[in-house]
Amino acid sequence: MTRGIRNNNPGNIRLTEDRWRGEIDGNDLTFKTFETMAWGIRAMFHLLNNYRILYGCDTLEELVGRWAPSVENDTQGYVAFVSERSGVSSNGKISTTDRNVMIPVVCAMIRMENGVDVPMEDIEEGWRLFWKYKK
Repeated sequence: MTRGIRNNNPGNIRLTEDRWRGEIDGNDLTFKTFETMAWGIRAMFHLLNNYRILYGCDTLEELVGRWAPSVENDTQGYVAFVSERSGVSSNGKISTTDRNVMIPVVCAMIRMENGVDVPMEDIEEGWRLFWKYKK
């Protein structure tokens, strides 16, 4: 089982002092741990939406570039993988509040981060939680 799956943090969101909804204290000293997979997925949707609002990231290339910077990742490979798997253009404008765009994007990111998929019901619940607790 990968670290992201074990921590219910399939986006491998790094540990910071900021507390997320659904975050719990875990044993991992580098990455956050969430109560359920859905809460970890909700954090992904929320963080990507913040990238758009706070930093103007409105393309897949910009979002992934911020998520997985080239100082520690093959960012271009990551972008290409997510674009191909999600069917979303790497440089076309996207809305981080469009369910039909973001669910495939987050599914592809989870696969890239962990090498496995998570159940679609967890993705759907993460999206529901994102809308319920958007702020």
